[in-house]
Amino acid sequence: MSIILHHLNASRSFRILWLLEEINQTYELKSYFRDKTTNLAPQELKNIHPLGKSPVIELNGKVIAESGAIVEILIEKFAPQLMPAKDSDSYLDYLQWIHFSESSAMVPYLLSIFNSIELKIGTQLKFLDRYAHAELDKVFSYLDQQLVGKKFLVGNSLTGADFMIGFVVYGLINSLNIRSKYLNIEQYVKSLESLESWQKAMSIEQNLHHQTNA
Repeated sequence: MSIILHHLNASRSFRILWLLEEINQTYELKSYFRDKTTNLAPQELKNIHPLGKSPVIELNGKVIAESGAIVEILIEKFAPQLMPAKDSDSYLDYLQWIHFSESSAMVPYLLSIFNSIELKIGTQLKFLDRYAHAELDKVFSYLDQQLVGKKFLVGNSLTGADFMIGFVVYGLINSLNIRSKYLNIEQYVKSLESLESWQKAMSIEQNLHHQTNA
């Protein structure tokens, strides 16, 4: 079984890098770097998938995009211990959180990132900035409540839901510098950062960052 991860630095692809390190599955890493001027993915990624986005994997030659789908596929094939039993209520929670990560959570997070960039260059934002702030607080206050007394998102063990939301909340705490507001999320991020697989993936990511700035 061959796996190739087409990995773009500073992207959702970190989820898949982290997952592959967690399940200790042999894979080939092909790295791509954002354009230093536009911060967009390079054209070379379009040679792999027409959207030119990452993550993309090749699984036995089959090209698969979308991080949620990739997480579900890899876990079902190689690491079923990272998902609850399909006939359990926890499995329903698991699926909801996986999709929450790329829908409810990602939209206000990205809007806040983009708005901060626009504000720095003098763009006058009205509706969009208010909307982003309101949605961000609504979504992440909800998540913060759901994490009360928990180390992981579903049940008492690491699952694919953590790989999906971990990327978002790490960015929330570090890129948006939101600290001391969502204390349960902050503690959750610290728990994820303590995992050996996270540390290995982050080491790879940091090495790639150094390459782009060499």
